[in-house]
Order: sequence, then structure tokens, then C-alpha cells
Amino acid sequence: MTPQTFARTTEQPAGPPVSVSAEGFPFHTISILVRNKPGVLVRVALVFSRRGYNIESLVVSPDMANGDFSRMTITCSGDPDTLEQIIKQVTKLVDVVHAIDHTGQAVIEAEVALIKLRCTLSQRTEILQIAEHYRAKVVDYAADSLILRVFGASEKLDSVVALLHPFGIAELVRSGKILMARGLETT
Repeated sequence: MTPQTFARTTEQPAGPPVSVSAEGFPFHTISILVRNKPGVLVRVALVFSRRGYNIESLVVSPDMANGDFSRMTITCSGDPDTLEQIIKQVTKLVDVVHAIDHTGQAVIEAEVALIKLRCTLSQRTEILQIAEHYRAKVVDYAADSLILRVFGASEKLDSVVALLHPFGIAELVRSGKILMARGLETT
């Protein structure tokens, strides 16, 4: 697969298990390299919107190797045939260098969450045990609350949020998924 083209394969390489949405469609993670210009994000998002695809998360950051480009990482779910058409249309946009669906590929992915909890002093020990198990870092202590920072795969964040929910989550902020293809594969 070259950076300029997208080819859909019917066989998924041996990789991590694929998450599935409530509608039964797999979540897809698409990496898009774009020129760092105003309006590119809107044009890419419109391609998804026109086809009725909901973007679950979107992360955009500058490509530090070359400041003229940015990397978009989009997580979405829906019909795979429609997604193939979306990726082809996105690739045709003027400021898009390439778009790749990394679903089922061997990738390194991560997400960050900040979780603010209402808690009494008597609840802190149990919360801190959960935080330690998930290698979460306490980034703020207050008399009646604390904030945890959790880093890892989306499934890990889902799990820690579910365990902390009974304690009273006051606020939750998640970054969205970022990823990089393993080895010398193009991201």
C-alpha cells in the first residue's frame, strides 16, 4: 500500500481484536495526512457527514517532522463499503496527501482521559487502589475531589471509567484515539 493510494483488503492481518459499535459495525481508525492549511478539517468532516457517517473521535496535530503537514486520526463506525467510498473521496481532496484505514492492522494506539471524582476521605483508598491498578496518576487533590489522568488503549479507559462511575464522576474529558503503524508501515 503506497501513501497515495488506499486498497481495501478482505483479509484482516493478525492484530488486535476489532471493537464493534452498538449497531454491530466495527470501529475504524483512519489516519489522514493533510497539508496544514485553513479549512482542510471542515472539508474532510463534510465528506463523512454527506455519507451519514458519525465521527466518534477526531484528533488533529501537526506533523513535527514537517510543519507544512498535519495528521488527522478519525475513529468512526458504519458500513465498511460506505467507508471505502469515503476514504476514496477524502483522498481526492486537494490538501489530502493520503488516507489509510488501520482497522485490524498492527498499530500502537493510545488515548488520554482526565477524570474528576467527587469523593470523601473514606472513599480515597479504594479509588487510589483502582488508580494504581490502571497506572493512573493523581494530578489534583482537593478536600472533596480528585482528578486522575489515565493513559492507554480505549478499552482500558472504558474499563477504568466503569469502575470509577459508582464513586461519582463529576467531569470526564477524553482526548480521542491516536495511533501509529508498527514497523516501517505508513501511518
